[in-house]
Amino acid sequence: MTATTHTPHPHHTHEHGTGCGHVAVPHDDHVDYVHDGHLHRPHGDHADECEPAAHTVHEGHDHDHRPGCGHVCVPHGTHVDFVHDGHRHAAHEDHWDDH
Repeated sequence: MTATTHTPHPHHTHEHGTGCGHVAVPHDDHVDYVHDGHLHRPHGDHADECEPAAHTVHEGHDHDHRPGCGHVCVPHGTHVDFVHDGHRHAAHEDHWDDH
């Protein structure tokens, strides 16, 4: 599992869940929701930003993700993540990162 920081999203009054209207993305042991270009995960009585705690290279990944590659595209900040094997991959220089 990729470690994530616990960063509450302040003043977030929307409750994410099934049917909330946002794209649901399976991620490790939870579900993230795409909202305003970033990813939220429900946590107790609030939503957290679901961001990696550190730069985590996905070793041995030979698949080249791109629109139409068969994996779900998720807008994330200034780039696009691809859902693959229960986590998100993001292009970074000459490799893929786990997000």
